[in-house]
Amino acid sequence: MSIVVTGATGHLGRHVVTQLLEKVPAEQITAVVRDEAKAADFAAAGVTIAVADYNAPETFDGLFAAGDKVLLISGNEFDKGRPGQHKVVIDAAKAAGVALLAYTSAPGSLHASLVDDHRATEEVLLASGLPYTLLRNGWYHENYTENLAPVLAHDAVVAAAGEGRVSSASRADYAAAAVAVLTGEGHENRTYELGGDTAWGFAEYAAEIARQTGREIAYNSVPGEVLQGILTGAGVPETFAAILVDVDASIAKGELVVDSGDLSRLIGRPTSPISEAIAAALK
Repeated sequence: MSIVVTGATGHLGRHVVTQLLEKVPAEQITAVVRDEAKAADFAAAGVTIAVADYNAPETFDGLFAAGDKVLLISGNEFDKGRPGQHKVVIDAAKAAGVALLAYTSAPGSLHASLVDDHRATEEVLLASGLPYTLLRNGWYHENYTENLAPVLAHDAVVAAAGEGRVSSASRADYAAAAVAVLTGEGHENRTYELGGDTAWGFAEYAAEIARQTGREIAYNSVPGEVLQGILTGAGVPETFAAILVDVDASIAKGELVVDSGDLSRLIGRPTSPISEAIAAALK
């Protein structure tokens, strides 16, 4: 039996594999990657490396074995039909008879266009008859903190989210939840709504950056069309900018507040606060 992680060299996948190495022997882990060179560190640690691509179904032939536990990390190619890409993995897992397929989805409370691909994938997974776990991940701290340069350049946090709040958590927190499912028991056919313990608003986020930098940082709440123009002007592709604006509209409606407590229960500790991610980014 192997624990197989797709997208293993991505932002979330790296955390998952690294944390798995702390829990199980390396030879029980398979990292699925598109570029073998990016997984050299995992290979050196004894992890099995499999090269496969969501866009090439044949590359998944024979990759899984009966009894494997699989983590399907959702793809990030928004223009290539993600449900079809994910179905490639689900079909291969079903053919092999894996014991569990966990999928990183989006919160049930979120209704932005971003979730359409996730809901379509969930339907494919449930229809497959495979034992499944839906990890409905909320927003990541790093979605904001990894791009602090514009905030510091203009001394302002700009969003179209009004007074909305976000129950974000770190990638490491969400990875820990996935590891708990992959290494634990009793998670078959369960759906977990995952989010950070403490929701925050953008004025608080700006205030925390100000506290840590000693600078005056404002929160500028702008209309969606203004944010769209700012993002595209900064080089963000128009389609992706529209997705981000749509998410902000959902935040304004309270759709990214996830208060189930599932994440901290799964990982056995409180989730990390946004202040820690800001501190890490400022270093």
